[in-house]
Amino acid sequence: MSEGGLGFDYRLAMGVPDFWIKLLKERKDEDWPLGDLYSTLLNRRANEKHIGYAESHDQALVGDKTIAFWLMDQQMYWNMSKLAQDPVIDRGIALHKMIRLITFALAGEAYLNFIGNEFGHPEWVDFPRPDNGFSHHYARRLWSLIEQTHLRYHELRDFDKAMLALDPAFGLLNDPLVEQLALHEDTRQLVFRRGLLVFAFNFHVTESYVGLRIPVPDRADYRMVLDTDATQFGGHGLLAVPLEYPWQDVAMYGRSQSLQIYLPARSAQVLAPIRTP
Repeated sequence: MSEGGLGFDYRLAMGVPDFWIKLLKERKDEDWPLGDLYSTLLNRRANEKHIGYAESHDQALVGDKTIAFWLMDQQMYWNMSKLAQDPVIDRGIALHKMIRLITFALAGEAYLNFIGNEFGHPEWVDFPRPDNGFSHHYARRLWSLIEQTHLRYHELRDFDKAMLALDPAFGLLNDPLVEQLALHEDTRQLVFRRGLLVFAFNFHVTESYVGLRIPVPDRADYRMVLDTDATQFGGHGLLAVPLEYPWQDVAMYGRSQSLQIYLPARSAQVLAPIRTP
């Protein structure tokens, strides 16, 4: 503002939503290159604040499809009921959460939701124009969907609220410390830290890992503060909560300590160190 501007000093990380859509269009998730994914989300100028986001108006307006629609397509119209069992919906909900979580954790110093993508809105936005007969039919957001507890949209929204709460609780987005801890393309695992928190992702389609050893920065027990697979977020609820992982005096990848965790297929966990007085 001292230079006559409005005081907005963030850049939009515009390459990130383009990257996600390209990935969804061209590759199955079992073929996503985790190393490229990690580096792309961090590919920005140092010492400049960026807003990370997984999708934008380019996807939510007519002409393309939202992430939710790329993942679940027309199944969203018929099988978002909690009474329905649909592998397309299960996959879509799992990946939708993982995509947003890793983008939130890595892509910037702020985070943006865009017109309903936090709950997987099933329709695009189309404003009245000659090509659609000046119709207002799609010039809307169906916010009522997240209030219908028999549908799964509110589970995606509830996850979004829990994910965003990590920032005020741990000072996440203002912390410049980002470090890769483990990367396994073959078994589809990616583990990294941002600030105090450790993020563990399992992108494998079918393999859940029991006793998976991961390096951690601190010689401390860790507690799970977010689980994408939790039932309240539309997951399978395979982990007991609350959950703590004791640190072990076992060196791994340059760290003098590690944990052993249970990491289900197509899920991610966020772990925080338990500080002792």
